[in-house]
Amino acid sequence: MTGVTGPVTVRRDYVDVAHGQVHLRQAGAETSSPTLLCLHMSPASSLVYENVMAELGRSRRVIAPDTPGFGASDSLAEPPEIADYAEVMAELLDAERARGGGPVDLLGYHTGSLIALELAVRRPDLVRRVVTISMPVFTAAELAHFRAVYSTDPIFTEDGQTLLAKWRWFVEFFGVGRVNTVEDAGRIFLARLSGGPRHWWGHHAAFRYDVPAALTRLARPLTVLNLDDDLTVQTRRAVELLPAGAVVERPEWTHGFLDHDPAGAARAVTDLLDREDG
Repeated sequence: MTGVTGPVTVRRDYVDVAHGQVHLRQAGAETSSPTLLCLHMSPASSLVYENVMAELGRSRRVIAPDTPGFGASDSLAEPPEIADYAEVMAELLDAERARGGGPVDLLGYHTGSLIALELAVRRPDLVRRVVTISMPVFTAAELAHFRAVYSTDPIFTEDGQTLLAKWRWFVEFFGVGRVNTVEDAGRIFLARLSGGPRHWWGHHAAFRYDVPAALTRLARPLTVLNLDDDLTVQTRRAVELLPAGAVVERPEWTHGFLDHDPAGAARAVTDLLDREDG
């Protein structure tokens, strides 16, 4: 696939795992570059990667699963921890290895960043390099605030008021009128509703996850892209826990950049994954 001059086709598939089926998007073909596994934010789905996958797939195979319980993937039986999500992704990668694949690269976004981190910690044999969009280190006060914002209350009620409030919040969160259109927001908002009553599972797993402890156990190269978004300040705290240069500031990007600048995003990620060790 190296040298492809235009975006490649993104296709969909299902993979059987222990708890059911995982839905995923895939693009590109096997090359000398490792396969790239993309892990999305919560609540959402692999839809957030679709446009950038068409660019990334020019030079490598790219797969983006829906986190269990979101998108079209079967849910786990109980509210999971980040480790539970990582175990499911390890199942996918074990299947990749069975078909002849070697260690893969990881790309994570917000909650997906923590799943990528935990996967690399638990199964370093499956992972070569990791790039994440954010790596938040929260204070106790921030955790209390975020748990309130991402509450466990049902979204769908008879009067529709909670759903309307969520949409109005997302319009502001997603920068509608500043960097994104209503249509942009609507596309992602629908994916965020896919968890239904489980909409809070990913966030609350993230809030329970000990990022500093995991970083001390990480044995694979990690680079963090810090965007101008809701986790900018929290991600800067990871600088003290990582080698120099491991947090790269990208203030020109915010939520939606994977759709607005897929070629630029693909270049940035590919450059970080393919750079020489040093």
